[in-house]
Amino acid sequence: MSLSDPVGDMLARIKNAQVRNHSKVTLPSSGFKAKIADVLKSEGYIIDYKINNDKKPFIEISLKYNSGNPVINTIERVSKPGRRIFSSASSLPKINNGLGIAIVSTPQGVMTDVDARKKKLGGEIICKVF
Repeated sequence: MSLSDPVGDMLARIKNAQVRNHSKVTLPSSGFKAKIADVLKSEGYIIDYKINNDKKPFIEISLKYNSGNPVINTIERVSKPGRRIFSSASSLPKINNGLGIAIVSTPQGVMTDVDARKKKLGGEIICKVF
C-alpha cells in the first residue's frame, strides 16, 4: 500500500495514539520521519524513538504525558503534497506566540523555526506543534 502523504500519516497516528492514551505508536520508517521524530524528541514533545530494521523497517515512538494529559496539544500538517508552503527565514511563523514550534525542512536539514531563524535559513514548513 502506498501513501500519498506519509508525513501526514505519521502526524495522524501520533494524534490518534494520544487521544487513546497509548504509551507508544508504531509507524513505517523513513529517513525524513526519523528526522522529524528527532526534532520532536529534542524539543521535549516525545520521550524517545527507536528505528527497527527488520523485514519492514518501522519507527516506534514513545509518547510523553504530563499528569495524564498529552504534551502535544496540537500537531498540524502545514505543507501538503497538493500545496507546498515555503517561507524565507524572516517570514517564518511564530507558533502560539513562541510557545510552540514549526518544523521546517531547510537545505541544512530538518529543524525548528527558531533554529532556522538563527541560521537565517528558509524552507518548507512541514508542520506546527504546540
